[in-house]
This record gives sequence, structure tokens and C-alpha cells, in this order.
Amino acid sequence: MRPGIWISTLFAAEEIPSAIVTFVALLMFLQIGASITLSTALAALLFLPCILKSFLRTWVRRAGHFKEVLLFVEGFLCITLFALAFAFSQGIWYVFTALMLTSFLVAWHELAARMYYERMLYPHQQKYYTNIKIASAQLAVILTYGVLIILVGNLEVFFRQIRHSWAMGCYMTAGAFMFFTVMHILILRTPQIGNQRQKHSMGASVMAEVHVIERIKEQPNWWKYVLCLFLMLLPQSLMFFTRVHFLFDKVANDGLGCTLQEIGFAQGTVGVIAFTLGLTIGRSLMRWIPTEKLFWPLTLILGLSPAVYLFMTIDTPNDLVALCIATFHAQLLFGLGFCICRVPISMISGERYRNCANLLSVPLVATCMLLPMIASGFLVVWLGYHQFFLINTLSAPICWLLIWVLRRMID
Repeated sequence: MRPGIWISTLFAAEEIPSAIVTFVALLMFLQIGASITLSTALAALLFLPCILKSFLRTWVRRAGHFKEVLLFVEGFLCITLFALAFAFSQGIWYVFTALMLTSFLVAWHELAARMYYERMLYPHQQKYYTNIKIASAQLAVILTYGVLIILVGNLEVFFRQIRHSWAMGCYMTAGAFMFFTVMHILILRTPQIGNQRQKHSMGASVMAEVHVIERIKEQPNWWKYVLCLFLMLLPQSLMFFTRVHFLFDKVANDGLGCTLQEIGFAQGTVGVIAFTLGLTIGRSLMRWIPTEKLFWPLTLILGLSPAVYLFMTIDTPNDLVALCIATFHAQLLFGLGFCICRVPISMISGERYRNCANLLSVPLVATCMLLPMIASGFLVVWLGYHQFFLINTLSAPICWLLIWVLRRMID
């Protein structure tokens, strides 16, 4: 079996449940009756497994048997996705519980998938499949975040029952994921190296990661780099969920009153494509231009997305085309600027622990974004959309000034 086939299916399968807990969950909570504040808090809490997964890294690596682990986790993901579909008939807390279980399994699957990938291919081979891996993952996000929401919206028109429509959409998603699981049973091979089980408890894995953190904390200025990363991400963190609230909320509440189909196309399709395009351009620039020269331009770009939504509160988009154009610009800026977040993450990991940068990136980013995401729902209810996005936009130059001060202190 050619590596390109199993790489594309493995990382596409990973993003199906990941997109549900990261993006789609907020709309699920809103449509089954959760308030803006509660839905935002619950959706943000689903990022906790993403933050905690690094503590299981050593345990997963030393447990070995990565093919078996992947199939085991994918089997349980099928069960949780079916359970999620059933949970819509039971209530919001059942839906949240099913989503949290799914989120933990996604984090586990991500660790095992990357370790399997590293053991099936030598480092010089991996670079040839990077684009396939990214493309398949982003296509899965589009199909889940975009197509699933559009499908559920159409089902709502047909059945006139919101919970039943979401349940039907989740059953279909579970069926699609089960197809990938069966395919992996047939095509995944056992790695020839590094697949032997070693005695290592989960507690020992947690202590190993704590030891790494303690060694990183011995480095000078580590907290300044963490604060720098937090400030770089703050404008995006505040609008991560509120942009969807703004699109979905009623016109009477100063929202745009978009349908699920419109949100699925604008955010889940056009937005994901724009974000991926921004990431691609940003990574290309960082390969050709020194990061020190790119730091401020990309940092400024990263903080500009809220201004797009502020403009939409002033000049409301008249049709889907205008909404997609605005979303495209906001997500393109986000993806382009997001690349520069690797600079403080690399500084946090330090020269000695440079190989930790990839392992630290997702948990660190999620940690920095968690509290602002939770707070954003309360702020929207308190301020209203126009005032919120105005403050969100003005927070960017304040963050830039504080980042400049921190960098001066470090230098």
C-alpha cells in the first residue's frame, strides 16, 4: 500500500471528530437551547483534552503497538459518535458528555497517529507527504464543519425538528468515520521498529512531562515568552466563538440571523479554505525570510481579523457573497499571522529542547486561548456585538504595545 493512501485516510479520519468538538459543538449547544454564555463555556471546555494530551505522550509512545492503539481508539470514536447522536434526545449535558469523551479520544488518536506516522516513514521521507497530510486534514474539516452543518440545516427544513436533524447528521458522520476505521483495519501495516511495549505507567508519563516543564522553567524569560504568546493570540481568542454567535444570532439581537447552511458555507467552507491558504503563505514566507524580519508584520496581521467583524456590525453584509468575502479576509489574516506563533513557542522550548516545540505548540496555544474564549460569551451578552468587536479590535494595538515592551525586556 502506497504511503500516500494511508496517510490521507488516517489524518482525514482524525479531523472528522476533531472538527466536531472544535467548531460544530458550539452550534449544537446553541440549537438545543443553551445560552450564549453557557454554550461558549461548554465549547471552550472541550479544548481541555487538547491541553492535557501532552502529559500522556510518553505513555502512548512507550506502550507501542501503534496500529492496534489506533484501531482501538477509532473503534471507540465510532461508539462515541453514535452516542452523541443518541444524546440529542436526552438533553444538553448528555451532548456535552459525549463530546467531551470524543475530545479525549481525539487527543489520544492524534498522539498515536503521529507516532505511527514517524515509525512508518524515515524523516527524509516524511517531508514528501507533508502536503498530502495537510490537504487531507483540511478537506476533512471542510466536509465536517461545512457540509455537515449544511446537511443538518437542510434536514431541519425537511423534518422541522432540530434535535432529530442533528441526530441524523451525527449518525451519518459516525457511519462515514466507521468506513475509515474498516479501511484502516485492512490497509494499516505494523511498524517494523519501535513498536515493542515497554513497561511505563500513565503516572510515570505525567511525571516525565512535569519534569520537562520544570526544566523549561529553569530557562530565563520563559514566562515572558508565554505572556507574549498569550497577547499575540488574545484578539483571536476573544472572537473564536463570538464570530459564530454574531452570524447565528437573530437580527433583533444585532446578529446577522444567518441560517445553518449559510454558516456552513461561509465559515466551514470558505473560512477553512482561507485559513489554510493563509497558513500556506505564512509558512512559505518563513522558509525564505528570516523570522525576525517577519515577526512584526505577521503579528500585526494576526490581530486584524476582529476589525472585519467590527466592520460587519456597521455595514451588514447584504447577501451570502458579501458574507463569504468578509469571512475569507478574516480567516486569511488569521492563518497568515498564526504562523508567527511558532517564534515564542520555540523560545519557550529553548535550544536544548528544540524538539519539544511541535509537542508544545497545540497544548500551549489551547491553554493561552481557553480563558479568553470562556470570557467572550459573557462579554458579548454584557456589551452587545458592536461594542464587543470594537473592544476586541482595540485590544490588538494594546497587545502589540505590551509585546514590544516584553521583547525589549528580553533583549
